[in-house]
Amino acid sequence: MPLPEPRPLLHPLRTPGSARSAIRRLPHHRMRVTIDHQPLAGITPPMLLWWFRHIGDEVHYAGERMSGYLAWHPLDHIAWELARPAPGGGADEGARYRIVEAFGRDERFRVDSVERVERLDETGIRLVRRVAGTKVFQLEHTWSWGPDGAHYVSVMDLGARLPVFAPVNHHLTTRVFPLAMAEAWVRHNVEEVGVLEHLLPDILRQRPDEAERLGV
Repeated sequence: MPLPEPRPLLHPLRTPGSARSAIRRLPHHRMRVTIDHQPLAGITPPMLLWWFRHIGDEVHYAGERMSGYLAWHPLDHIAWELARPAPGGGADEGARYRIVEAFGRDERFRVDSVERVERLDETGIRLVRRVAGTKVFQLEHTWSWGPDGAHYVSVMDLGARLPVFAPVNHHLTTRVFPLAMAEAWVRHNVEEVGVLEHLLPDILRQRPDEAERLGV
């Protein structure tokens, strides 16, 4: 799947310095990347829950119709697919998301993966990938109410906790997702989370029924 031409940037991109982030090496060659984002002014947890349930919906952006996912990061996002619907239908808890993106539009940092949504509610979303039933990847975004807007924290865990998986973890954190890629992901995630402060209200205004329900 080729990297598409970038869509127009209608909203400012935050810089990594706007967030508190850390990349930690853990036992058995695991890695944890943590990002504590600057608050999202005007954004609430119910709005974020709605967003992830409707991430693939078509929206009006920069004079075109496209998926909300492509509008979310106009430079890095390539494709989002509902690989498997949730048991109750749609992109809800229990669904499988296919995500294709290239951090910084750099093909060295391309991701094309399918993860299961193991949690999606008003407190956050958890995406998990397992090998032979063992969790080898987890990306968890948690959010909460705050006086300056939604407080949003992202934590990515790479590698399994079982010592027997140490060789697999080493391959994962040195070849599949090395340190340079983790650093590129930090910038990418800070940018896309920050865009929600502007994009999400714009999209909800295109859905007056949902905007009214969510108090936008």
